[in-house]
Amino acid sequence: MKNRILLALLAATLFTTITYAQNDWARIGRYAQANSEVNFTPKAVFMGDSITEGWYKNDPAFFDDNGFLCRGISGQTTSHMLVRMRKDVVNHNPKYVVILAGTNDIAKNNGYIELDDIFGNIVSMCDIARANGIKPVICSVLPARKYSWRPEITDCAEQIVRLNSMLEEYAAKNRIKYVDYHSAMKDADNGLISDYTYDEVHLRTAGYDVIEQIILKVLK
Repeated sequence: MKNRILLALLAATLFTTITYAQNDWARIGRYAQANSEVNFTPKAVFMGDSITEGWYKNDPAFFDDNGFLCRGISGQTTSHMLVRMRKDVVNHNPKYVVILAGTNDIAKNNGYIELDDIFGNIVSMCDIARANGIKPVICSVLPARKYSWRPEITDCAEQIVRLNSMLEEYAAKNRIKYVDYHSAMKDADNGLISDYTYDEVHLRTAGYDVIEQIILKVLK
């Protein structure tokens, strides 16, 4: 009897998880309550993945004291973020949206995608922002030599450099702020400097300290 109950609970959990994924693929609901409770106009909304989400967990005062909102979601690709732009960014009417995205696309978290299409998703986020009077800030993808969850991807460092080059060129041509974290955080092999990371992708406090100093000079 106990085994039957346990199996039934596991089946129900699996069904709920699958249904949630099907009904909220981009996880628009992740910040639904937080969005409804925002009672000020933020200076900037930070759109991103686990690196951005972890940023708030590591240093909430950086966001709270500067009037910033964190809207990062672990594991997300640029396709997910593009869908979230209106609810998580536009509706807050910030002065800036800080976009740090692309590494999970290269890691194929949502399946195969061309660099041109990753780039296109970020451009589309910028288009949406500018159409709504919000200044986009494009951040370079952070260095990464490998993804522990995708060991078969052996050229991520090179792909990141190529994508960053595309983003920097686009930003220059369109008078959009481009923030180069990559140059400040890379080692000789275009991976993250070991002191800044605990797994070669995500940041520890020392890494967040570096990017905080860089981005604050941009968000004047």
